[in-house]
Formats: sequence, C-alpha cells, structure tokens
Amino acid sequence: MNCFVVFGMQWGDEGKGKVIDVLSSKVSHVVRAQGGNNAGHTVVTGEKQYFFHLIPSGILYPTVKCYLGPSVVIDPLFLLSEIKNLIKQGVSLSNRFFISKYAHVIMPYHKTYDRAMEKNRGNSPIGTTAKGIGPCYMDMVARRGIRICDLLDEKEFAKILKENLSHPLYPLGASDVFEKIYADYLGAAKELSQYVADVEAMLFKARTQEEKILLEGAQGALLDVLFGTYPYVTSSHTQAAGICMGSSIPPTKLDGVVGVMKAYTTRVGNGPFPTEIKEGDYNPFASCELIREIGVTTGRKRRVGWFDIPLAKQVIERSGITSIAITKLDILDDFEEIWVCTQYELEGKLVECIPADLSSFSKLMPIYKKIPGWKQPITNCKSISDLPPKAIEYLEFLQSYLDVTIDIISYGPQREKTIVSGRCL
Repeated sequence: MNCFVVFGMQWGDEGKGKVIDVLSSKVSHVVRAQGGNNAGHTVVTGEKQYFFHLIPSGILYPTVKCYLGPSVVIDPLFLLSEIKNLIKQGVSLSNRFFISKYAHVIMPYHKTYDRAMEKNRGNSPIGTTAKGIGPCYMDMVARRGIRICDLLDEKEFAKILKENLSHPLYPLGASDVFEKIYADYLGAAKELSQYVADVEAMLFKARTQEEKILLEGAQGALLDVLFGTYPYVTSSHTQAAGICMGSSIPPTKLDGVVGVMKAYTTRVGNGPFPTEIKEGDYNPFASCELIREIGVTTGRKRRVGWFDIPLAKQVIERSGITSIAITKLDILDDFEEIWVCTQYELEGKLVECIPADLSSFSKLMPIYKKIPGWKQPITNCKSISDLPPKAIEYLEFLQSYLDVTIDIISYGPQREKTIVSGRCL
C-alpha cells in the first residue's frame, strides 16, 4: 500500500501509537490528520519511553517525514514543549517535521470556555480533556478561528484576536489580557515558523512519486462527532473519511484502511459503554497487574469492558476497513474465560441497527459468547504459530465475525512484541 489510514476503532486508547510506530518503519511520510493535544501515544523502544500528543510517533525514524495536517488544532505553547522534549531525548526534527498553514490554533480563551462548559453541565459533563479542542473547532466552523497562517501575520493575528476577546463567548477584552496573549503567541509563532510549510503540496508531490504515506487518526471511531456516541464524543471526524479530509489526501488515493482495536474494550470519560464490566460482574481484569489502563494525556483510569463485535462491525462498514490490528492480547493471558459481545438486545428484541439516539443506545443489553482462555504467557512469541492454540482460536473467532483479516497482533508495549502479517502492507 502506498497510501493508507491507521485509526482507532473503539473509544480511543487502542494502542494506535505503537501500531503507527511499527508501520512507520515501512513508510516515508506520516500525517496526523485531526484532533489536538487531547491525544496521547506511548512508544517503548529498548530502554527508552516516548510520549506523544501532537507529533506523529513516526518521528522516531530518521528517514520519515512527519506532518500536522490542516484539520489538526494546535496549541503552540504545548507543541513547543513537546518539540523541546523530543530534541532533549535526541530526536532531530530538522527538515523532518512540518505544520500545515491551514491548521487552526488553540487559544487560552478556548481552554477557559472548555472548562466553563464542563462545569455548566453539572452532573452530566462530557468528560473532555479541557484543553480547548472543542471550542477551537467551534471557532473554525463559526469562521472566527485563527489559523497558523494568521498567527504568522502579526497584523492579521492582532485583528482577529481583538475581535475574539471582545466576543460575548469570551468576555476577556481587557487590554492587559490582549497584550499577554499576543506577546506569548507571537513568540511561539516565531519559534514554530521554521516548521511551517506547504504541507498539502508536499504530500501531493510525494503521492505522484509513489512514496509510502501513513495517515494517522487520533482518538477513536466511536468518538466521531457525527457517528460516535453523541454528545459524548470528541470534536472532529475520527473515522476514515474525516482522516482523508484532515490530511488533504483524496479518498480515491487510499490503498487501504487499518483499524486498531484492543483485544477487549475501554473508555475514558463519560458516555454509554454497553460491555462495561460493572461491580459484581465476572471481572478478571481486576486482578490483572499488567493492564496499564491509565490515560497518557489525562492520567485518568479507563473504564474496562469486553470486546464489542456489533460496534466494531459498524465501524468497519462506515470506514471501509481492509485490515485489523489487535493490541494488548497479552492482558488476557491469565483469564479462565473471555467474554465477547456478539449481539445486542433492546427491550427484549435483537438489534439489527445500532440506535443513533443516546436514550436507546444506553439501554442496549449485550449478548455474550464465552470463550476459553489460554492460561499461559505469550510474551515470548515471535510468530502466529508460536501463540497458544486457544489464543489463535480467539483471534479466529473475532475475525470470523468481523470478516476482515487480523494482520497485526500486539502483545506488549515494546516494538518487538508485535507480529505483522505481510498482507498488511
């Protein structure tokens, strides 16, 4: 595949960072397509551990060029901090990291408004990261956003900033507030200007030369602002079509779509979660020491549940997934049995189409199939044939329902704990 998407098929936190890191060794370009620093990826290489929020993890490969695409929303001060941390760890970004001029900028008043909106929701908050992502996208569609190209134009930046600070949504119009924001962001713009480029033209040229391009999605498909569990969603289009738009790559130029899923399901923040394990339920995750389910960005503990086939099938249908990566298979090593949701019931009837309305979605009752566990560690496996027979049976069971091949298996945070089938690329 010369040009392909990698994105999460659940509620985020599927282990995309590691999968993208592994596949980046086989490409020349990695493009982050949407979202902001509400994302978090962890990559472990040898004794080193890297945390990514905005910059694609492909930056760890010296021959790979990385991009923040036009639909990414950027907090300049945060991005500078991430850049400096990577440089401190010995990662060179010179002539390898580029920012689209079309990308919108997260301002301090976006974060203030984000926190205020969450507080205003009282006992029913969305559970956002409060990093200003949603309000920044809100300004983009309201045509009052500040883009990277505007940030680099001192007069244009001052004009839009003054207008926004006096807007009824952001009553912060005091001159001292303006001066502080203007000075801080102008300084950040000067530092970031070396990375700003005509990203879209660069990617078009790469395509015409048939260089391999990986399009990186953030968050997960079930958080898509259109097709996710609305309103408990993120503020961007996280499914494959949105990733095309967010990276300036036409959908007709895609050669494949790789969907990433955990061997079970998790969710951070609020919102419905049909297969969530409740108090008193059979819960082998509770005694699993290796589960590692803490959010990289928020530090929040993730809610845990069983694999959900109906939701996965919906994502496959709407994003045209051609290949699946399963992560964290090792977490299931000690389980006596593994539960998989194969169907839903709603008020006593089998569900054929997953309901769009939150009220009905919240009432879905999962129907489970129970599969025997393999009860042995898989950490030293090097190929699919090395896996315990019951682990292979579990993967084949999922694959038979999803009707898409599982071509990548991850069973630990380290790069080498990955099995990649030749079919994938």
